[in-house]
Formats: sequence, structure tokens, C-alpha cells
Amino acid sequence: MSQLFVLYEHAAGYSLFRCKEFEEVGMFLPQVESSVTDITKFRSVLHLVGFHPFKTAANALDNMNSISEGIVHEDLQLFLETNLPQPQGKKAKINLGVSDTKIGASIAELLSIKCVHTGVVPELIRGIRHHFANLVKGFTEQSSGKAQLGLGHSYSRSKVKFNVNRVDNMIIQSISLLDQLDKDINTFSMRIREWYSYHFPELIKIVPDNFLFARVVQFVKDRKDLSEDKLEALEEIVMDAGKCRAIYDASKSSMGMDISPIDLINIDSFATRVISLSNYRKKLHQYLNSKMNSVAPNLATLIGDQVGARLISHAGSLTNLAKFPASTVQILGAEKALFRALKTKSNTPKYGLIFHSTFIGRAATQNKGRISRYLANKCSIASRIDCFTEVLSPVFGEKLREQVEERLRFYESGDVPRKNLDVMKEAKEEVNAAVRRMRKEKRKKTREAEKSAKGNGNLEVADVEEEASPRKKKKKKGKKNSNNLDASLSNGT
Repeated sequence: MSQLFVLYEHAAGYSLFRCKEFEEVGMFLPQVESSVTDITKFRSVLHLVGFHPFKTAANALDNMNSISEGIVHEDLQLFLETNLPQPQGKKAKINLGVSDTKIGASIAELLSIKCVHTGVVPELIRGIRHHFANLVKGFTEQSSGKAQLGLGHSYSRSKVKFNVNRVDNMIIQSISLLDQLDKDINTFSMRIREWYSYHFPELIKIVPDNFLFARVVQFVKDRKDLSEDKLEALEEIVMDAGKCRAIYDASKSSMGMDISPIDLINIDSFATRVISLSNYRKKLHQYLNSKMNSVAPNLATLIGDQVGARLISHAGSLTNLAKFPASTVQILGAEKALFRALKTKSNTPKYGLIFHSTFIGRAATQNKGRISRYLANKCSIASRIDCFTEVLSPVFGEKLREQVEERLRFYESGDVPRKNLDVMKEAKEEVNAAVRRMRKEKRKKTREAEKSAKGNGNLEVADVEEEASPRKKKKKKGKKNSNNLDASLSNGT
């Protein structure tokens, strides 16, 4: 005969219920669904075995964090060991109904109890959630709501704090804004080229760069006003004397139409906006570079700032990227092509976002798939080091980059690369040496600060003693000295 117990995690504590006549209830599932709304019928189905309230709000938050991660907390283990009966006989079995498969697998592994999350269990948990205030003595709906509200706020706050500490969400927003700015700047540059070409069409071929074109438009404005006096300033913008002379000559023989002052004002303001967006894009790239060096230095050193940031953004966070296997990292960003290939039974894609890395571009055509697989493996290692290490250092990223370079040379010339174990040992020794240097410098700074603090304290004490000492004592000493002189003179006489 098997017995079914249901574990329910509430904001106030853990509760364990015993289901009466499990086999009959499992057969009549529609009756259980109908009894969920009726408290009298539901009480005939379930019986409360035990309730373990949380001691404090911090204890409740700690338990909820463990449950969300699929870890059995000490309180939960003690509660189940205390309230669950031992099976008597060979045919007697105990089943524990849980709401989450992760916590069920952990309980089964730790306590050797069969956990169930399908069949009648979801309906029973729904009924417990609906009637929980009536099933536990001394518990009301108001107290239940307060406990849920308080734990919900603290749990959300703890998750937000976790994200702020990792600050990888700033990288996600930065790379998304950077991609959007690139699209907008390209669109606006095409618009200003088309707009200004009505007045000066020859400038497009002379200045192909979008940012320089906007700066030249802002400087030249009306082509008829361009004189030799402005050539020196124009050369500073273009950074080429030949281009500067070509712009001047083309302005004198241009086939463009004349432009009104009001149109010129609008073109000038639009060019100023494009230039400001381009400058902001440069600052944003510097900000992204600094963020990647502080959050994921090894990944940034290995594959670059923008590609690494795109991998983190596509995965959702650095922790999610660290959990991905190398095969997933390899095709990250090419999901549509992968499922299309699986559907049509054609060749699957060899690379996704890591295609923008310089390594794949440098590899030969027949080696692109091999180097992308090798690079994805190293990216997975670098992301795990950045996510779970305590001391952030780009040493591992540099060593991994050297390994990819050696693998490229191996594909080209056949030079045998170093073993991964030897490279990781070298990197670990360098990191340990850097940590020792940092600790020595920190100790030295603290000692210097203590010495300076002691010196300042001694000086202050001396100044206080000098101020506190009375001046009359000096006069007394003077009088004693004068008496001694008089006595010596009298003795001498």
C-alpha cells in the first residue's frame, strides 16, 4: 500500500499533508478537481501532518533562495526526516508530492524518497494554496498575505542586488544601444548624403566616410562660400591635403543646384545631430570596454569586447553563458538557421555570433568550422572563469588567446600546439603571483597609513602638551638659575 504525502512551501513555513486513500483519489481525478473549491470536501482528502514556521524573515529568504535553486535546505531536511514516517514492510511505499522537479530530484537523491509532480499532485497543491489559511490552526488570510508580501519584496530585492553586483545587465543594455546607434547613424548618414547631394553631388565620391562627410557638410555649408582661406581648417577635418584640394576644385565646378538659406540651416542642424550621435557612440564604446574589463576580462581579451558583450546579451546573463556547453556557444545567434537545417535535413550552421571574431576570418575555408568549434570551447572556459572566480584577471584570457593562435598556426603550417594542461598551469601561477603582489602592496599601504596616522597622533599630542604646560614654570626656572648665579658669585667673592 503506497502513501502519498504533499510538501507545500509557504512564505510562513513548510507544511506536510497526507493524502487519504491515495489510489482511489488517483483514479478519480475529476472528483479531486471539483473538491478543490469546497473546503469541507478538500479536508476529507488531505490531512495536515506537520507545519514548520520560519524563525525570521532572513531565515525565510534563505530557504526560498535554496528552493528556487533546487537545493534542500537544512530546515527542510530536518522537517521531512521528522514528519515523514518510515515505510513498514516490503510493499509499503511512500511518495512525496512536490511542485518543482528540481527540488524533487534533490530530495530523492538526499533522502531516498520517491518524489511525484504529476497526476493528482498539481490539483492537490492548488487546493492547499487556495485553502492554506483554513488548513493550519492559528493562521488567517491576513497573516498569510502579509507573510507572502514581505517575503516577495525581500526575495525580489535580493535578486536585484545580485544582478547589480554582477553588473552584466549594464553590458546587455550597452551593446543593445550600441547596435541601435550603428543602425541609426547609418540611416541618418544616408539621408544627409542624399539631402546634401542636391547642392554638392561631387562630395560623396571625394569623402566616402559617413562621419567625415557630416563634418565637411557642417563646415562647408554653401559651396559658393568655400574660399582658399578656409582650406587650412578644412584640411584639419579631412586630414588629407589632396582631398582638401579636390573638394575646393569640385565646389567651383559643381553641377549641383543652388540652395536656400532655410534649407541650409536644416541640413546644418541635421549634420550636427549626426556628429553628436557619432561622438556619443565612441563614448559608449569606451564605457562598454571598461565594463567588459571589469565584469568579464578573460572573455573580452579572448574574443573582443563587442563579440563577448553580444554573447552575454544573447544568453541573458554571464551566469547563463557560463552554464551553456561549448556546442551551444558555437551556434549562439544562429538558432533560426539551426532549426531550418533540422527541419529540411540539411547541413547545420558552423557558427553564430562568434563568426564576427577575427580568428574565423583569418582561418581558411576548410578550417572555419574546426576553428569555430575550438574557439567556442575556449569562450566557454573564459566565461566560466569570469563568472565564478573571486579574483578577476585577464591572464587566463591571454593564455586562451595564445592557444587559439597556436591552433591557427597548426592548421596552416602543422606546428604542434602546447597542451591545455601546461598552459593552464602557467596561467594559474601568474594569477597567484599577481595576487601575492596585490596583497603585498595592500599591506604596505596599510602600514604606511598606520605610520602616518601614528605620526600625526604624536604631533597632536605634543602640541596639546605644549599648549597645556603653564608658562609660570619657566619663570621659576629662571629665578632658580638667578639664585644659583648669585650664590656662586658670593662664594667666589
